[in-house]
Amino acid sequence: MGFYDLAKEERQQTVQRMQRAMEQDFCMGAPQQLLAFFSDPDTYIRKAAYLAAGRIFFTMPGLERNICQMLETLMAAEDFKVRQTAVNAAGEIGKRTFERVRHFFDTGLFDPHHAVRNAVIGSVKKMGAVNPAPVLEWAQGYLHHPDKEVRREICHGIELRGRRYPQDILPLLRQLEWDKTSRVRHTLVHVLGQIAYKKGCLAIVTGALKSWENKELVQSALKEIVKIHHRYRNFSAHSQEEAVRHIRREFPGAALGDSLAGS
Repeated sequence: MGFYDLAKEERQQTVQRMQRAMEQDFCMGAPQQLLAFFSDPDTYIRKAAYLAAGRIFFTMPGLERNICQMLETLMAAEDFKVRQTAVNAAGEIGKRTFERVRHFFDTGLFDPHHAVRNAVIGSVKKMGAVNPAPVLEWAQGYLHHPDKEVRREICHGIELRGRRYPQDILPLLRQLEWDKTSRVRHTLVHVLGQIAYKKGCLAIVTGALKSWENKELVQSALKEIVKIHHRYRNFSAHSQEEAVRHIRREFPGAALGDSLAGS
C-alpha cells in the first residue's frame, strides 16, 4: 500500500514513526532504518524521509555533524534513489545553511544518474528561492563549465528565484546568451519565458533583454514569452494581448506572429 493510499491520520503517524526511527539512526551513527526509507520505491516515503532529515537537523542541533556524515555516506550508495534522497535532504538543510551542504551539490551535479542530477536542480530551485546569495554564488561558478549539461542544469536550477526576483538571476542568464550549444540556449529561452509571465516580471525581463547583444536569441525569447502568456493564461499576470502590446512597444518590429494564441 502506497503512502497516499493511507488515511490522513495514518500518514501523519507514519511520518512520526519515520522521524523517530531516523533520530535513532542519527544518534547511533548507523543508517539501517534511514537506508530503508531513502531507498523506498514510493516517492512519497522518500520525500517524507528527506523532509524529516531537514527537520531533525534544525530541531536537534547536537546531531548536525552526524546527519551530515551519514548523508555523505548515503551519497556513495549504489542505489540512485538513496543518492537522490540524500541530495534532497541536503537541499532542505541548504535552505538555511547552504555552506554546510554545498559539497553535496558539487558531487550530485556530476552523478551518473539523471534522477540525482534532477534532485540537484530541484534543490537549487528551492534553496535559491529562500537563501539566494550563497546559492547563486555557487551557481555562478558553473555557468561556464565545459560540460554543456552542467550549464543547462544550472540555468534551469536558478529559474525559481527569477519568478519573484528576476533581477537576481538575469545577470547570470545573460552570461549564457552566446552559448554555442542549442540545448543550453533552448533552456535559457524557456527560463526567460517562465519568469516573464509572473506578476511584476514582464517589464523587468524585457527591459533587461533590450541590452542583450544576441538579437536572434532575444527574438526567440520574446516569442517564448508570448507563447507562455497564452499557455499559462489562467495564471499569468497579463493576458497574451497585453504582453504583445508591451513587447511591441519595447521592441518595435519584433516578429511575433507565429507565437500568438493558437499558432
